[in-house]
Amino acid sequence: MVGGHAPDILEKAIGCLSAAAYLADERGHILAVNESAVDLLARPASELVGRDAHEALHRNRHGGPLPGVQCAFKEAVLGGRTAQGREEWLERGDGALLPVGWLATPYGPEGRPSGSLVIFWAQDAPESPAARPRQLMSSLTELERLALLAETTTLLSTTLDVEEALSSLVRLVVPRLADWAVIDLITKGDEVRRFAVAHCEDGEVVYRDDLQGPMPPVPEASPMPLSRALRGAAASLTGPETYNGPPDAGIAVEQRRLFEATGMHSAAIAPILSHRRTLGALTLGRSDQPERFTPGDLALLEDITRRAGLALDNALLYERQRRVAETMQRYLLPRLPRVKGLRLAARYLPAPDASQVGGDWYDAFTLTDGTTALAVGDVVGHDLEAAAGMAQLRNMLRAYAWMREQTPSEVVDWLDHATGPIAQVSMATLIFARLATAREGQYELTWTNAGHPPPLLISYDGVTSYLTGGHGVLLGTGSQQPRPEASVTLRRGDTLVLYTDGLVEAPDRSIDEGLEILRRHAASLAHRPLESFIDLLLERTRPTRNEDDVAVLAIRVPAEPDLYADLLPELPDSEYSGL
Repeated sequence: MVGGHAPDILEKAIGCLSAAAYLADERGHILAVNESAVDLLARPASELVGRDAHEALHRNRHGGPLPGVQCAFKEAVLGGRTAQGREEWLERGDGALLPVGWLATPYGPEGRPSGSLVIFWAQDAPESPAARPRQLMSSLTELERLALLAETTTLLSTTLDVEEALSSLVRLVVPRLADWAVIDLITKGDEVRRFAVAHCEDGEVVYRDDLQGPMPPVPEASPMPLSRALRGAAASLTGPETYNGPPDAGIAVEQRRLFEATGMHSAAIAPILSHRRTLGALTLGRSDQPERFTPGDLALLEDITRRAGLALDNALLYERQRRVAETMQRYLLPRLPRVKGLRLAARYLPAPDASQVGGDWYDAFTLTDGTTALAVGDVVGHDLEAAAGMAQLRNMLRAYAWMREQTPSEVVDWLDHATGPIAQVSMATLIFARLATAREGQYELTWTNAGHPPPLLISYDGVTSYLTGGHGVLLGTGSQQPRPEASVTLRRGDTLVLYTDGLVEAPDRSIDEGLEILRRHAASLAHRPLESFIDLLLERTRPTRNEDDVAVLAIRVPAEPDLYADLLPELPDSEYSGL
């Protein structure tokens, strides 16, 4: 038995059990597993400990992934309650499905369990379709067909990532319905790309990279099955004999190569269609199974590809919208000015999650009186509308600050009143500051903060302080309260960091923890050149489970005066904006 962080007494207890058992923490991650479970699951303990039990083990009766909301195991463990059940399915190390009965009970203080003990045992159950490594499509009962189509819909509709959706499609059909799955996609300019050639080896789906990649164009009048499917024709049956004669186009040559390399003796091909166009084609092939596909298999294949087409079309549309928003946001972010005696650097990083294109932005520009304006803000929302609102807000701030030599609080107060009627932004946070020369090597920073995380000031010696003064309510609340201001002097070697909340906030930690992490790393990097400073700060500070985009603006007063600053050539935009 291998243990993690489970209580020793419980580890010893499950080690003495003759029944298979494991301990899970409150998140459902396996802490310890006994030898009986290792034997029953045909998996080494090292492969189980530390993993999410639901993701590692739990499957539906067809061998596919089981949605968490349908998993009684997971519900009991996360809910910290005692429960039991029958006819659940676990995946063994050899790929076979194991029908089990189970009992889960919490351990730890009453009302605040630390985790759960799960005991399970093998039991007889009706044979699962996935328990037979491969199954003829025509032999599926009507109920099994409906269950497969329901699973297809559920699995493909839970993602808006194109590659994830297509990979899920492969796992649905291999090895359950076929020995091979081939996906061809029509990309930009009606080019064809062979996205996947996959088959099952020792219970694992393996991709043939040598058979994947760009394909020749689709002939307009070719009668060959793949060419017809990629033009949107109905599903059809084929085999290597179809491509034995002289090829009518380059795509037929690739098909002959596919049949020779895979050993497929029978295949069924169906188009992947959306409401608007043909997106590609799915080919199911048999090489190990002696039975050939029959016309009766085509109706089920078309039902699968129809659902795949809808899911893929949604993912493509969503990806296109995300790219438009992200591109617009990047192009709207400014080139930083050259300011004598100062160094400026900025970065913008989109969220890892494609759905989180947002309204984070930064700006820096020179005002009519020679002072430097600095701004970092975040428009509430994560979509194209938020990115558009960010652009409007930034441009309004620039124009008003340039035209009127007013204090930061007066500028932001005007911007607050204009946010809704003109920019149509519901709410936003913002720091706006003016940086003026005080004396040689010193600058006076005056700012107002509209509900934004506080700037961080780092001295050359690594002393840090958050500038918590000048803090007022965020934009868009309708507050009539005057906006406060604060000031501080920046000296030689000082670095000022303005940032958005994606740098310090994450679902699994508090804002105070994030601010402390930022402070410590910023202090350790105080002597780094500014470009290196900002890159390493992002790398070390941004939460691994970040769900937001991030904008960072850093300003440094060099530790030593730069006597040749005026002689330096103009640098390209990327040297300043980091884009």
